[in-house]
Amino acid sequence: MKKLMLSLLAGVAFSGAAFAQDFRIGLQEDPDVLDPHKARTFVGRIVFTSLCDKLIDVNASLEFVPQLATEWSWSNENKTLTFKLRDDVVFHDGTKFNAEAAKANLDRARTEPDSLRKSELASVDSVEVVDEYTIALHLKQPDATLLAQLSDRAGMMLSPAAFSGDVVTNPVCSGPYKFVSRVQNDRIVLEKFADYRDADEFHFDRLIFLPIPDSTVRLANLRAGDIDMLERLNPADAESVRADAGLNFLPVAGLGYQGLTINVGDNPRASGPINKDKRVRQALQLAIGRDIINEVVGHGLFEPAQQPFPPASPYNSEKFPLVQRDVEKAKALLKEAGHETVSFELTFGNNTTTSAIAELMQAMAKEAGFEISLKPMEFAAMQQEMKAGNHEVTQIGWSGRVDPDGNIHQFVTCEGALNDSKYCNPEVDRLLNAARVTPDVEERKKLYDEAQAILMDELPIIYIYHQPWPFVTSAKVSGFEPSPDGMVRLKGVKLEN
Repeated sequence: MKKLMLSLLAGVAFSGAAFAQDFRIGLQEDPDVLDPHKARTFVGRIVFTSLCDKLIDVNASLEFVPQLATEWSWSNENKTLTFKLRDDVVFHDGTKFNAEAAKANLDRARTEPDSLRKSELASVDSVEVVDEYTIALHLKQPDATLLAQLSDRAGMMLSPAAFSGDVVTNPVCSGPYKFVSRVQNDRIVLEKFADYRDADEFHFDRLIFLPIPDSTVRLANLRAGDIDMLERLNPADAESVRADAGLNFLPVAGLGYQGLTINVGDNPRASGPINKDKRVRQALQLAIGRDIINEVVGHGLFEPAQQPFPPASPYNSEKFPLVQRDVEKAKALLKEAGHETVSFELTFGNNTTTSAIAELMQAMAKEAGFEISLKPMEFAAMQQEMKAGNHEVTQIGWSGRVDPDGNIHQFVTCEGALNDSKYCNPEVDRLLNAARVTPDVEERKKLYDEAQAILMDELPIIYIYHQPWPFVTSAKVSGFEPSPDGMVRLKGVKLEN
């Protein structure tokens, strides 16, 4: 009888385990810190989408929609933004989300010494608790970008009770999944938050994010059933994936770009010709064939870029047509700058696609007189080196934002939080700051065009291609709709057993 009971109990335990369902996502890189106020990686934003709710979200049509806020309104000549908040939200530690919590988060994002959200919220003068579920953001001047900022990391809410601890190692948010554990460069594990308001719409017990930089290995893991989804398929594999009945190929045009960020600041690593002379940077741009990169590495998915705004954006300007490769003109510019050859180090994230692009650019640039040494790095470590100014030229992209300001201001203004080129031009600052307070699209576009004219001449950033998001899932996955912002939203997504 005792043996029978043990057998039955074991059967119950096994049955319960069988119903528990994990969903495993293969990431191209390992995220950096899991603190939304201090993070900067694209893959980190994918994790945050399931971990941390925001004041507002963006739908597939790139419209702002409620999330923690139920509604919002502008007043006082667009200098006061008021949010009504949900009254049924708790953080993962059981504490309640309310106006005081929202204010604490926004103040932390604006004032923490190492917050990367400072420039995104620079227009906010103060945050007022109007009542238990209403906050008002009082601005120094109108800000046409603010809603877009609050639909991303600047609007993500952490439990204020966790501020006194180490948020990086134990982030406490209010999303559909809560943090369990992290092994650096191996995995991040989240589990379903039972008290989430829409918990019934989220069908996985655990989410496991696995950084797999090698795209061949990432795809092999998907085909073997070791992961259920991957982000950023290697374009070279697109044809075989389309023909694989066991997989769903779900590409979507994105909002961002890939490019070369060149250190032009006043620091020891910005001492070479490529860093000091814009003619050398112009020569490098002429040496690179964007169409060749699209054909050879992108297999038609990497649309060549000349500017930070995607083709679908009303701010993408016809005034800046694609610069075509011209090796002889590149050589002439180098000679004008006093050089037959120019050497520099190109740093890039150590994954299959960026490695292939770096090697192709190295070969193309050599024909014009550039000797490029390649330095692959772990992605988060590379970002830290860039932030410290410890790089010459880095191949890196940006996932893109709904508002154009998010693709340009913080990268090229003197105090921009992501200004890794260390570029500073007061006129560019003036134009981009003016664009932030100009609601009219045509007037705003004129300001961006003026700023871009300067940037296209000085080239602290050389744009290479517009970033697509080619997702692939197992054919057992249903309900997943890719979004232009590249985020993985799992509401309604199911996995067939």
